[in-house]
Amino acid sequence: MTTRGRLTLALVLAAAVAVLEFWGGVVSHSLALLTDAVHVCMDVFALAVAVLAAVVAARRANRRKTFGYGRIEVLGALLNGTVLLGATIVLVYEAIRRFGVPVEPHGATMTLIAAIGLVANVTIGLTLSQGHDHGENLNVRAALFHVIGDAFGALAVIIGGILIVLTHAAWIDPLLSLLVAGIIIAGVVRVLRDASDVLLESTPRGIDTGEVEARMRAVEGVVAVHDLHVWTLGSSSRAMSAHVLLDDAGLARGGEVLARLRGLLRDAYGIEHVTVQVESEHCDPGGVLICRPEP
Repeated sequence: MTTRGRLTLALVLAAAVAVLEFWGGVVSHSLALLTDAVHVCMDVFALAVAVLAAVVAARRANRRKTFGYGRIEVLGALLNGTVLLGATIVLVYEAIRRFGVPVEPHGATMTLIAAIGLVANVTIGLTLSQGHDHGENLNVRAALFHVIGDAFGALAVIIGGILIVLTHAAWIDPLLSLLVAGIIIAGVVRVLRDASDVLLESTPRGIDTGEVEARMRAVEGVVAVHDLHVWTLGSSSRAMSAHVLLDDAGLARGGEVLARLRGLLRDAYGIEHVTVQVESEHCDPGGVLICRPEP
């Protein structure tokens, strides 16, 4: 099965789990199950983004969208994160209110529904991990992490449901709801942070521009590097631009130096889109080369 096929199957299963848990939460009066259903919605969105990325990746850049369509998923992440955060705040308020006005849910029903959700999440995880690319494809890996997190949420609801059946303690349900809400909020904050970093064209996490500059300067023929910028085009596409000062020997074999720089940036940092402005210490101001700027 292709990557897109596996992602689509996982998306359908996750959407079915979300609907089932919403229904189960209403029927059993379990706030924890409703909160976990919201958590599953994060999985649905993560999988939908992965499917969208797989489709959009096939579209080429054009004269208007010169960098392609990678940031569509970033805009979607901002919208999804905002909606989920609002829904979670409402559920947290309801959970706190239920501590004062206890409502005992039907423990057996919430346990059964959560168990079905857990089985479905395990199935989704196995589906995503079957392909040989699950470790390299960033979208598949991100979706897999979401599914694993939701599996732990479902497991918590199962344990809570069993405890409610045994003890009839109504406070267990809102406590579980707050626990799952905390997992959701942690995930939403991470999504909003990462999406904002992309839109602000921040340096991607894990990349130190000082280190990049030092390694570029270490390439034979390179004298200095300045005006270095590294940013993210989409969730898995990085770009860099810089001014590179070459010595006379470097200018004589400029093509080789540029090829080595591009190879370094691609292999060490995953930067595929590289723009380099070559400068020279000694050149005719009216020539084709850019002279070294005055300090």
